[in-house]
Amino acid sequence: MNTYHLMKTERDTGIIGYGSYIPMYRLPNTEVSRVWSGRGGGPIEEKAVAGLDEDTVTIAIEAARNAMARAGIEPADLRAIWVGSESHPYAVKPSSTLVAEALGATPYLLAADFEFACKAGSEALQSALGLVGSGMGDYAMAIGADTAQGRPGDALEYTAASGGSAFIIGPAEGALAVCQGSVSYATDTPDFWRRAHQHYPSHGGRFTGEPAYFHHIQSATKTLLEALDLQPDDFDYAIFHQPNVKFPRRVAKRLGFKDDQLEPGLLAGSIGNTYAGAAITGLSATLDVAKAGDRILVTSFGSGAGSDAFVWEVTEALAERRDRAPGVQSYVERRVEIDYALYARYRGKLRL
Repeated sequence: MNTYHLMKTERDTGIIGYGSYIPMYRLPNTEVSRVWSGRGGGPIEEKAVAGLDEDTVTIAIEAARNAMARAGIEPADLRAIWVGSESHPYAVKPSSTLVAEALGATPYLLAADFEFACKAGSEALQSALGLVGSGMGDYAMAIGADTAQGRPGDALEYTAASGGSAFIIGPAEGALAVCQGSVSYATDTPDFWRRAHQHYPSHGGRFTGEPAYFHHIQSATKTLLEALDLQPDDFDYAIFHQPNVKFPRRVAKRLGFKDDQLEPGLLAGSIGNTYAGAAITGLSATLDVAKAGDRILVTSFGSGAGSDAFVWEVTEALAERRDRAPGVQSYVERRVEIDYALYARYRGKLRL
């Protein structure tokens, strides 16, 4: 068993509270197809779209408040708030300080923004585990949140959604799920990028699958399972980043996981789920139904490129605190369908 690449904190840590937020507006897949190709829809039914009064910060605040409700701690107890996103509302000004102020957590805390495409949220989660695990503080919050980005007519318009999730990391004694270990894997693989002053990101098309998505997720996951001496059958649930419906199922099959292990964390078909908190929103949805003793694997992916893989074990405390905040499914079911014209207005695609 090779544990050289395993990240394990000196003191045991886990998730003290978690929460998500998904905007209610939905753009059907068929609307994008109607406008740009004249064809029918695909496997993604629809995606969540932020309204005129929503952005990464408002999404992060809603998710953070839900996490605080489940954690049952005071805002001043937080020693860090980190917000991962690829759509921060300011080019120069942190989103994290706005979230901290809204929660009442200022002024004695670390606050910073993270960027790493769709794994910015899990990157923040790794940092929170490190801070709490080292003893620098008892509680740290990691958030992944985004608003939909995608050039009009681009494939990203089908999947690049709006939403976010927040996780509070603390000592294992009060955790809802304890982290058994993690592995991070990153290389300079430029499958997705956005230059300064450009409104929309560019991507390498199929190149984002191989060698980006599959190589990084498989490498991080295999290394973590080997280090912890675990097999796919040892898990009740598995969550992989969901840029579309096919990729997570395909990578799960390559790694030896079964389709039923992917539910209920597989959200790509119903809300899109390409954003900085995508993988951890799948974790949030899974914690909404998991029971004590369940083991959960989560592996994120961020273009550029990298993956963070985590193993979590659920505790009895989850059942006691789960109902303190809305679950992911309640946000999925709360929907208002919009057409492409309204979507273009809400997302500022008409530049006057």
